[in-house]
Amino acid sequence: MKERHLISDLFLRPRIFWALGILVLLYVLSFHVPVLYGIATILLLFVLLAIFMDYVLLFFTKGNIYALRQHEDVLSLGDENPISVSVESEYGFPLDITIYDELPVQLQQRDFKLYERLSIRGKKEIKYSIRPTSRGEYFFGATHVFTSTKIGLLQRRFSTVGESMVKVYPSYLKLKQYSIRGIAMRDQMSGSIKVKRGASTEFDQIRDYVRGDDVRRINWKASARRDQLMVNDYMDEKSQQVFCLIDKSCLMKMPFNGLSLLDYAINASLMFTYVALQKDDKVGLITFSKQLDDMIKASKSKKQFSTIVERLYKQKTDFQESNYEAVQLAVRRDVGQRSLLFLFTNFETYVGFERKLPYFKMLNRKHLLCVILFENTELKSVHENRGSDTEDIYIKTIADKYIYEKKMMLKELRKNGILSIYSAPEELSVNVVNKYLDLKSKRFI
Repeated sequence: MKERHLISDLFLRPRIFWALGILVLLYVLSFHVPVLYGIATILLLFVLLAIFMDYVLLFFTKGNIYALRQHEDVLSLGDENPISVSVESEYGFPLDITIYDELPVQLQQRDFKLYERLSIRGKKEIKYSIRPTSRGEYFFGATHVFTSTKIGLLQRRFSTVGESMVKVYPSYLKLKQYSIRGIAMRDQMSGSIKVKRGASTEFDQIRDYVRGDDVRRINWKASARRDQLMVNDYMDEKSQQVFCLIDKSCLMKMPFNGLSLLDYAINASLMFTYVALQKDDKVGLITFSKQLDDMIKASKSKKQFSTIVERLYKQKTDFQESNYEAVQLAVRRDVGQRSLLFLFTNFETYVGFERKLPYFKMLNRKHLLCVILFENTELKSVHENRGSDTEDIYIKTIADKYIYEKKMMLKELRKNGILSIYSAPEELSVNVVNKYLDLKSKRFI
């Protein structure tokens, strides 16, 4: 902690104001009840003595307070990220402490504080969590520890020096839930991701039956020998080329549960990239708005995931309309072989969708395009509300109109042979991975 300042680090606690307020009241009342004057004077001397003792204990007793904030090198967008503050006392008496941690400005928490009690020369680790709702660089400021004795009239401030920067990556914690080798199996067991097997014809191995496996792949001879169900496992096609196309226009600025649609799209892209690389496929990235912003060629190298993460965590939406013509030309020019294209975008009106449909058709001619549209969950709740007055009925009618137009978009995509995913924002990551595994198992790519 920084060096001692006898005045600037001194703060008064509310208890001292209560004591002084009572003294003032007693002196006022002593005009009518003279005996209170002597009592008030004795109490004043007692309060002054207590203040002096409190000041000596805090500032002239040998001791110090040490605080250290600890957190991960990167934080995860939209998740509860654990932060800990270790506090150690060198004082030879117990202390009550109040910790004010200067959180990043993006969190907009100006009244954050923690209370704790330290024993004689005690040490404690105080934990809390933060939930970032925007990507980028977050700066933590100083950690201030305000200490007080049992007297409780004064406080002394101890502060750390300097600030620390941490990057907020999209959905970083969720990736830690999956091991590199066990992701497909564990998610299959939990029911969160459906793993479909058996479309490839190249035999790999015989393994134990897992719930969800195609019963047509059961090896009955091996099952009889082992006295348990065994299935034939087939190798997936490898080195397929897949791209994430992320729209960053104004429509992706729409917020749901503290995160924008762009944030959900980036989280899903990151999870999909992780799974696709484990499947030994080549993954690329395209981000665009009024112009083409990023173009990462498909690769399955070990550095590809880090490259995509670094490119994604700083992405921001703007308030302009997307230029799909530039995207179509870039894909035609730079994406050679037939690829699976996951296009993350959104439309709230059929008219806007209709203007982009010709570009979807052109992308789908050479490649396998899957358009991802977001379900407006708030409109869904309005749609389910029957309404009790004219205003409610009017609002429900407007909501029904927008929901109907979304259904028309999906129908139009199907009619033109274009794949689609219609998902609530919170379920997007799982739905995208499911779709990818489904298409891969059916050898569509």
